[in-house]
Amino acid sequence: MRVHFISIGGSVMHQLAIALKKKGYQVSGSDDEIFEPSCTNLQQNDLLPTTMGWHPEVITSDIEAVILGMHAKADNPEISKAKELSLPIYSFPGYIFEESKQKIRVIVGGSHGKTTTTAMIMHVLKYAQKNFDYLVGARINGFEQSVNITDAPVIVCEGDEYPASTIERRPKFHFLFPHIAIITGIAWDHINIFPTFENYLEQFKIFIEKIESGGLLIYNQTDTVLAELVESCDRKDICYQAYKVPEFIISNGRTSVTIAGVSGALNVFGNHNLLNMQAAYYACNQLGINAETFLKGIGTFEGASRRMELLASNSTTSIYRDFAHAPSKVKATIEAAKQQFANRQLLAVLELHTFSSLNEVFMQQYNGAMELADKAVVFYSNHALELKRMPPLPEASVQKGFNKTGLEVITQKEALQEWLNKQDLKNANLLFMSSGNYDGLDIATFAKENV
Repeated sequence: MRVHFISIGGSVMHQLAIALKKKGYQVSGSDDEIFEPSCTNLQQNDLLPTTMGWHPEVITSDIEAVILGMHAKADNPEISKAKELSLPIYSFPGYIFEESKQKIRVIVGGSHGKTTTTAMIMHVLKYAQKNFDYLVGARINGFEQSVNITDAPVIVCEGDEYPASTIERRPKFHFLFPHIAIITGIAWDHINIFPTFENYLEQFKIFIEKIESGGLLIYNQTDTVLAELVESCDRKDICYQAYKVPEFIISNGRTSVTIAGVSGALNVFGNHNLLNMQAAYYACNQLGINAETFLKGIGTFEGASRRMELLASNSTTSIYRDFAHAPSKVKATIEAAKQQFANRQLLAVLELHTFSSLNEVFMQQYNGAMELADKAVVFYSNHALELKRMPPLPEASVQKGFNKTGLEVITQKEALQEWLNKQDLKNANLLFMSSGNYDGLDIATFAKENV
């Protein structure tokens, strides 16, 4: 099997390329720029292109699949050559489906919690010594890659709603046709792609329609929008499993849960993670794993990279980093930290970095998201706005949107560093939330030096 990747340097694209090479395929690829860690990973697997750029001459008739990444533009000369030769062109998720037609497909969708829920399922399946393939959007402890494609009978995929490729604008999770589907919740996001909430909601309705006949939909019944969507669904040929926060207790800063009469302690915490865990349990149970085995496995789960990741701690202070950036994620993460450490002051620092979060019109979606933080900072940089070719974001609009008394809005990295240096972290937790890097601020070093 010979496959060629157009835009091989993507964070997930290059992982698929490596996985297919390990499977025994003949793999080639091209890109006009490749950053770390993709560059080193490709080089170590002899897949790094010898020269950067697009080379239509490498597209030949013996290629059996062309896999197209989001970075490539529609007028890419390699795409044109592939079309000229009538070669099959796949988006990333489209090709994943091609490789998994004979597998049981577990697909995790939703506006938040996808990565963690997927990682939880993967972790427990590995603990139970099940043979499975996977696709996940973050580094997971215990897994060498974020993509694995073998001859395993099951595949577990994080399925997001972002477009599949430059020539295929449908959401990624519409390509995967699950036997076991999870929807963690619905909160409007990606407003540059889905300009209205109704348009965004429609994507999840279509996802439900893509579930294989006889399949199972596992959904968060505490999300009223999602519950109403499922209630309006007229599919009679699939099964439904609602879930909510399971029974739990918090003792000495650690959470223990009870599922199906079996109890166990967790390393993760917060209602949002308990919801993720409950969804993961139902998926694993459908794959033959009982509650006792599940809880033994999930009890050793440390979380996905940058999902409530503990940077440093001592007896009175903990500093966390989280990927939260959308309003529902920010609110859930702050609630989790406050619930787990009710007697500690909570300092929350949110970076606005995505297209949606930097949009002045979208700002009202953050109303109340940081309410439980004792001290709250919203940071964004003019550099991020310039890179996205967006207009300036007035601080007054941020203040009005968040509607948080005492909120500090900071737009300079140096000013944020100064604010951090002034804080008394004794008997307090500090929570960094961002999908970016605070314009280059080294928060990991700050955490180590201040705890």
